[in-house]
Amino acid sequence: MAVSRDGPRRDGLSAGPAPDGPPPAAPGRRDALRAYAGRVLDGVPDGERGPLLVVAGLLVIWAVFQALDDNFLSPRNLSNIGVDVVGTGLVAVGIVFVLLIREIDLSVGSVSGLAGAAFAVLNVNQGMPEWLAVIVAVAAGTAVGAFHGAFFAWVGVPAFVVTLAGLLVWNGLTLYLLGASGTINIDEDGLVASLTSRHFGNDLAAYTVAALGTAGYPLAAVRRRSRHRAAGMPYRTRGEIGVRTAALAVVSFAAAHTLNRFQGLPLALLIFLVVLVVSDYVLRRTRWGRQVYALGGGVEAARRAGIGVDRVRVAMFMVSGTLAAVGGLFVASGLTSASPTTARAAGSGMLLINAIAAAVIGGTSLFGGRGSPWSVLLGVLVIQSIASGMALLGVEDAVQFMITGGVLLIAVAVDALSRRSRARDHP
Repeated sequence: MAVSRDGPRRDGLSAGPAPDGPPPAAPGRRDALRAYAGRVLDGVPDGERGPLLVVAGLLVIWAVFQALDDNFLSPRNLSNIGVDVVGTGLVAVGIVFVLLIREIDLSVGSVSGLAGAAFAVLNVNQGMPEWLAVIVAVAAGTAVGAFHGAFFAWVGVPAFVVTLAGLLVWNGLTLYLLGASGTINIDEDGLVASLTSRHFGNDLAAYTVAALGTAGYPLAAVRRRSRHRAAGMPYRTRGEIGVRTAALAVVSFAAAHTLNRFQGLPLALLIFLVVLVVSDYVLRRTRWGRQVYALGGGVEAARRAGIGVDRVRVAMFMVSGTLAAVGGLFVASGLTSASPTTARAAGSGMLLINAIAAAVIGGTSLFGGRGSPWSVLLGVLVIQSIASGMALLGVEDAVQFMITGGVLLIAVAVDALSRRSRARDHP
């Protein structure tokens, strides 16, 4: 009786004849690394893969520029980056609100320029007190946003067309207000100028902000864990929350230490962080914020759920216009002038592009329903780090524009591929 060469199988079934030829080769080191990377990414939630890739890209950018110029990671340059991100970052936060409902606002650059021009004309030319001129300038941005939202929600004109028309109209009005010179210098010692020039020199200020941020995260995370656990939803373990808190503490206190080595905590950066915290709370912890995400998930479903779709749409454009105006004042503060003619000024096309790029690079989807204000922080750091590094190297603006456009294209492509992958995995 012939004995089969096939040994018994653990499931008790016959293994069948042995295949012909040599046994398959063991996987190589490259295949093993690829498989390990795949397992690591599989363990990361879909919503967190993008930010992790952005963080990795930001570290690469910093390493490259530091290798090319030793001054890039100096406390002075990093502090300047922390101030420079604020104007664009505030405009980008407004863009996030609009992107969440699957729309776009192309007028934010012009609205920011209009706010800066309105402030300069009222304060410098007309003698209005600075605080009142600031209120009027911000209110003008809110009114412009309401105008755009009304045409979109109630008249039915596509948001792309409405805001594109607004881009032209408000830019023209800005040029008209500034007059023949095209530039109005503001008081270098005034309220608006101090927004980007003032620093809290006491080391305690920066460390206090770092401590508050580090303590606030685990408190919010534990509350979210309890709610998800009670609702039978996936939740983070206490160990994971502890690791995240430790990582946040390292980053926060390292940033505070770096800022204190120059001039301390910038007022502009503090205001930006407060706006991020408030915006994130509104979107994630309020009924109105849940309506925004629901509208981004589907207009018809949101309408059937009883959500006032038109009302939410108008509100989103009002938020976008308001933050564009505030961002424009910060840009004017950094330049100590209102002028839409320079590449970095409020009202320029680059401010619009950088704001959209910051929102998308940080992880806000162009297809709606996914993203958060905190994503802007990562995106604007990438944009401003590239600009700062190239300025140190003396690279001309034309090259910077091309690189920024390439980074934006890559971010949008990754967003589209990620969306397609989720649709395929969860049909």
